[in-house]
Amino acid sequence: MTEYRIEYQPLVGVLEMLDVQAVIDGVTDPWFNQTLCEVDGTAVRLGVLQGEFHWHRHEQQDEFFLVLEGRMRIELEGREAADLGPRQAFTVPKGVQHRPVVPERTVVLMLERTGVIATGD
Repeated sequence: MTEYRIEYQPLVGVLEMLDVQAVIDGVTDPWFNQTLCEVDGTAVRLGVLQGEFHWHRHEQQDEFFLVLEGRMRIELEGREAADLGPRQAFTVPKGVQHRPVVPERTVVLMLERTGVIATGD
């Protein structure tokens, strides 16, 4: 099973610059999920991922994924999976059981409401 490192504390606040590439370059964990900042109640999260996440759902919120580098498959319960490459995006609606499967090191930008529990409800 893939081990996850999930950081909920934002790295920066408003009016602060962040070198996102430096964050990406510093990741050594196989599954790293970091809140970069919060914008009007939305967590802007960076994932540097490889491996498989467990099946989960978020009952009260949608989850947006934008692949910046690499490849990602989002498997969906009872639906066709979404295969994403660089600069492709997908939104998983609230309540839908899903799991990301990432065969190679991939960089993903995610948007979800602040307070989300990344591992599911």
